[in-house]
This record gives sequence, C-alpha cells and structure tokens, in this order.
Amino acid sequence: MKKIFINMMILSSIAFTGCNDSFLDKTPVTELTEETAFNSYDNFKAFMWPCYEMFTNTTIRTSIASGSAWGANGHYLGDVDAGYLQKNNVAGYNEFANQVKGSTASGNGWDFSSFIRRINIMWSHLDSSQMTQAEKDHWRAVGNFFHSFWYMELIDRFGDVPWVDTVLDENSPEAYGPRISRDIVAKNVMTNLKWAYEHIGDFNDGENTINKDCILFAISRFGLREGTWRKYHGLEGGDDYLKECIAANAILMKAYPTLYKGTDKSPASGYGEMWTTEDLKGIPGIILYKSYVANINPHGACYVEHTSSHPIEMNQFTVDLYLMKNGKPIANSASGYEGKDKDMYHIFRKRDPRLYQTVIPPYKVSAGSGDYPTWSFTGESADREYIDVMGINETCSNPGVGMKRLPGQNWTAALVPEIPRLGTGAFVMCRSGYYVWKNWDSWETNFNNGNLNTADKPIFKIEEILLNEAEAQYELNGRIEQTTVEATINKLRERAGVDKMVVADIDDSFDPNRGKYYPKDNENGVLVDPVLWEIRRERIVELMGEGFGFYDIRRWRMAPWFLNRVTVGTWVKKEVANAAGLTLYNPATGESDGVNGSLAEGNIFLFPKPKGWLEKYYLYQVPTTEIVLNDKLEQNPGW
Repeated sequence: MKKIFINMMILSSIAFTGCNDSFLDKTPVTELTEETAFNSYDNFKAFMWPCYEMFTNTTIRTSIASGSAWGANGHYLGDVDAGYLQKNNVAGYNEFANQVKGSTASGNGWDFSSFIRRINIMWSHLDSSQMTQAEKDHWRAVGNFFHSFWYMELIDRFGDVPWVDTVLDENSPEAYGPRISRDIVAKNVMTNLKWAYEHIGDFNDGENTINKDCILFAISRFGLREGTWRKYHGLEGGDDYLKECIAANAILMKAYPTLYKGTDKSPASGYGEMWTTEDLKGIPGIILYKSYVANINPHGACYVEHTSSHPIEMNQFTVDLYLMKNGKPIANSASGYEGKDKDMYHIFRKRDPRLYQTVIPPYKVSAGSGDYPTWSFTGESADREYIDVMGINETCSNPGVGMKRLPGQNWTAALVPEIPRLGTGAFVMCRSGYYVWKNWDSWETNFNNGNLNTADKPIFKIEEILLNEAEAQYELNGRIEQTTVEATINKLRERAGVDKMVVADIDDSFDPNRGKYYPKDNENGVLVDPVLWEIRRERIVELMGEGFGFYDIRRWRMAPWFLNRVTVGTWVKKEVANAAGLTLYNPATGESDGVNGSLAEGNIFLFPKPKGWLEKYYLYQVPTTEIVLNDKLEQNPGW
C-alpha cells in the first residue's frame, strides 16, 4: 500500500497562526499552550509534517508541481527559463532573454515567514520538551535539513541574505538587520547539514521521510552548486564545497549501485518510467519520492499532457544537444546524423533514446478501424518506425495499457493521427513540433479537469548524484578519469542504450558546436573545455524537464549562450508550416521568411533574436517593499 508523506495530518491537535508584516517573522499565537503542545516525539513530528510541502513548493524550481501547477506552472519552468524548453504560445518568449523581467514589489522567493518560521518555532521548544537527548538531536537535525534546503534556494536567488535561526518578533534586531555575506550563510548551511547527518539518528518517522541519505543528497546538490558558482563568479572557497559534494557522493553511490531499468520494452524505459511508475517504493536508485494514492491525493500530470492545456515544447537547439546512439554529437563528422535539412523522421533516427522518452517521436497512422480498433498503419515504413520503437498503442482506450505507446491519444482516447502535430489550440499540438511528454503514459485513467493520476514522482534519485560526481570531480581537478566516467556517466548511457563516453576520444573537434561561458565583461565568451562540455551535456539530457536548467546556466555563467538566439522548431516544408499558421526561419536574414517568402522548406520560426541576457539576472531582485520596510537591506546589482 502506497504511503503519503505529505499533507493533511497536519496539526490535528496543534494549530498555530501568524502573519508577516514589516518584519521577517512573528512569535506565533497558539490555540494550545506551548508547554503542552511541544512535549512528546509525536508532537514534534506532527508539527514538522508541513515542511515536506517544500518538495511541492515550486519556488524551488526542482520541486514537484502540485494542484493545477502541472505543465504550465510546474517543474518544467526552470528549463523554460533556461531556454531548453518554451511555451507553445506566441507570447511564450523568454522573459530574461527579452529583458521583460520586471521589478518585483513582493515575493520573488524572499520568504522567511513560512518554512523558516516553523522550523525556528520547533527549535525553540526542543530543550524544554520531555524527549531524550537523542530525540532532541533528531528533530534538530530534521530542522537543519529543511532550514538548509530552503536556504539553498535563498542563496541561489539572492546571494547575501539575512540569517534567521530564531523566532523573531517586532523587537528583534535581526528583523530589521542587513543581509549577511553569502560566505557566512553558505558555511552555515553546510555546517548545519553535516551536523544533521551526524545526529539524525535511526528513528522511525514513517516510510519515505528524511533520513541520512536525504541529508547527504542535500550536501551533494549544495556542494556542487555553491562550489561551481564560486568558481565561475569569482568567489573564493569553491573547492571546499566541491570536496563536500564528492564525499557525500561516495557514500550514496555505494548505497545505491543500481539504476532502474523499467518495465516496458521501449529504449531508455528506466529513464522515462521514473516519472510514470505507479509506486516508486523499492525502485532502484530512489532516495525520496512523492507518493500519490487514488481518492486521497491524486494529481493531473498525465491528464494535462493529453490535452490542449499542456504548453511545454522543446526547440531545435535543444534537440540538437542530444547525442547519436553511437555517443557522438550530431556535428561530429563520424556521427552518422541524417537530420540536417530534413524532417523529424531523419532528425530522430539513431538518436539518444532519452529524446524519445522526453519528446513524442514522429509517426503517422490512418484513422478508423483497421489494424487496430481506431487506426491502421499507412503502409509507409517511415510512418511506423517509431511506433515499433516505443510500442504499439493497441487499444486507444482510457485507461490503456503500458507506458509511452504510439500512436498517441488525448484524455478521451481520441486518436492523435500524426506527429509532428503543428499549431495551437487542439489537443497534443505544438508550434515547434517537439511536444514534451515526460509525465505521459497509457495506463493512468484521465478525466476532464479532474485529478485521477497516481504515478509517483521522484524527488531525490541516484542519477543526479552520478552527474554531480562527474562534474565535481572535473571542476575540482581540472580533468576526469575514465574510471570516474565508467562509474557515473557511462552507467547512465548504458541504461539509455548510448555508447560509452571515452575521455581520450574527446578533443577540440569532438563537438564543433560546443558551448561557451561568459566571464564578467567578456561579451564574446570562452569555449567550454570539450570534456567538461560532454559532462554538462549529459546533465542537461538526463535531467531535462526536471527544473535544473536555470540553476545550471547561471552557475556556469552560460546564460547568454543558451538564451541569446533565434528560437526555431523542426524542419518542414513551407506549405506545412503555413497550413499551421506558422512561417519558416530564414538564416540569411535571421528573421521569419514570412508567408510569401522565398524558402521552400526550413526550420519553423518561433521567436526572433531577443535583446539579450543581462548581467543582473544572475541574482534575483530583492523585493522593493522589503527594502522600503528595512533601510539596512541593499539591492542586488543592476536592479
């Protein structure tokens, strides 16, 4: 029986209220006296349950979406802002690349009054409780984890931030104090996580709750993020964080040696089924996950992706990042790439199968009863190539059978006769041709405007740790050993069915199109080392659609390379584009070729070249209201 580790049992016997005015936090008003509300272990456990909502709070871009946030406002958006993905409407251009990210009066992730407040209240009652010292240490450690996990976001967004680890009231000087140096705050976060690891103990808070492995996971993520930020943004001390990352990785990689291989016969099924498996309990590599149960807390992730409401698509630039199955970039002379100036059938041929698990592959069928109850093959071998690769949708029913099967259908089981399905408005259509279907499967029941889906979603999984290890080792040592690649990247490639990465084979010509990073005041950029670029490519592909993009392109200082370009879609003939209300991109002018242009075929024109990324976007704006209320707060540069 699946367990729920979030929500609804919150404080049935304890209720706290409070508000946030012109100060960071207030002492809460209690319906029960604090002397009786914080006595036993179970009291503290009940009070801390709401902190698990951090994993569905999409202020943290890698958090799992909740409620109506799937798709349009969920965990895809970190990759939308990074330029990996985009929304499929005409107004879906990138707000950072186009310099339309406006001033923020409140919010923007500047929040010390929800999770931080709750944790501080809990800490303030530990010493007076009737628990043993080991139990007190456990709950201080759990508090340290959540406090640190939220502060990881605050640091990433704002750099210097106030440090709040006590309950504040109107008279607390910290409530009107300045921002504290990033150096101090980051060290506090790492110190607290390491203390938590040593003191959390072996207590049973229920299945799928915070434990030592979760704390190590946070150390790894924060160590890599802070270490590389410091390296590429000119701050000292980055190596110390990279070393902490590597130390945590070693323990977790030993504890989770196996990757999930999936159940379907489609290639890279273990990769895709991390997001479409009903119960992630016991699945190899899963460290923490969000559990969903019918009639209790179902979601609508699968349903949304079967409708016209799903706005997320990929662009050609990101599709081009995916390797060939032989492990070569498409621009490599030995890649065997067939897609240059050709349609989606050729673009997808012999590619890294993780692309097929992320974007619906091309196909075409004839509607009406024939080979199957609602459709038949066209007789053209190319039209069924990827149907055979992914598996045949024999029933076109709701619910159906299996995972990602073709041909597709909408939530009512109405047939999607072909992909690409260009345009907007109707179900399973997009402008670029590359429709993202990460949460799509056939076995879940879908219902119009209703949440019936129960596939669990991963929060912490070993795949991220393998990627962290490869990147941290390179950044710390300036190189990576083949043995490390075998233990990390090549494990991921083996599951996906992609040939191994061989460090000795990677030179300056391995990918002529590799990316650039942009040191401050360097508008031309610097080519990323070819081996490091392959490590980063693996991260982008493996974590696509999981919200990591905007964190990564900022800590790498690569935002201009990803964002300052014309956005185009797949290659089509002019009449196909025009029939969908679209036009072609003219590389000679850098603009749309127009309805009456000279091109007979080409890439779909989506968005023009933007104004360009601004240096100030590497850090978020401190909300203006906060600065008005506290004259000791300083604004981030450029805002």
